[in-house]
Amino acid sequence: MTTETVEYIRYRIPEDRSAEFLSAYTHASAKLAAAPQCVDYELARCEEDFEHYVLRITWTSTEDHLEGFRKSELFPDFLADIRTYIENIEEMRHYKPTAVRGRGAAVPTLFAWAGGAEAFSRLTTVFYEKVLADDLLAPVFEGLAPEHAEHVALWLTEVFGGPPAYSETQGGHGHMVAKHMGRGITEPQRRRWVNLIQDAADEAGLPTDPEFRSAFLAYVEWGTRLAVHFSGPDAKPPAEQPVPVWSWGAAPPYRG
Repeated sequence: MTTETVEYIRYRIPEDRSAEFLSAYTHASAKLAAAPQCVDYELARCEEDFEHYVLRITWTSTEDHLEGFRKSELFPDFLADIRTYIENIEEMRHYKPTAVRGRGAAVPTLFAWAGGAEAFSRLTTVFYEKVLADDLLAPVFEGLAPEHAEHVALWLTEVFGGPPAYSETQGGHGHMVAKHMGRGITEPQRRRWVNLIQDAADEAGLPTDPEFRSAFLAYVEWGTRLAVHFSGPDAKPPAEQPVPVWSWGAAPPYRG
């Protein structure tokens, strides 16, 4: 369970003071941005009643907020910026996230954007044809099981937001990591792997827009660097973890 906590501060600010309130929090937010205990923050204004505002601050923990930020050098200046509005607070409490969470369909998954399961099946088919013909990577995959490409397609499908078929049929992240233990993958081999899967993505017809490819490559870089780490002589397998689910990152899908 995460230790992060979400603080909600609800304000009722008369409309004739709204401009100065927003100005004060714009100034005060610089202290939040500088605080190592602060994960993120957002001030929202009610659409139905302009006098109501909600400030949401995610802290690394409740203790980090109360014992860290509030006792730091940043807090006195933060408090000075917003002290005038303390009397307008209607609620100020910490909340813990629950397991009830998820994403709606307004933003498509990377899996859907790529073209679904068929796209990842094409990708791994093309990719492993390249791997087995590559002088640097072929030795790593010597004796490759016939179903290997299919399993990797299931893995990528789940990683990029598709059905959890890999978890249901193979296992979680630890199962994938175990495939790399003791293989001694080198950095040149990792880099070749990255290059070949990008070439395969082109040939398999995966989307070429920069937003998708930047997210796709971000996962490939992350995953292959973990593979190198866990293939090393001193690596210890991690505790069992779910399959990671990748998203768009800094650049959401572009819709012109």
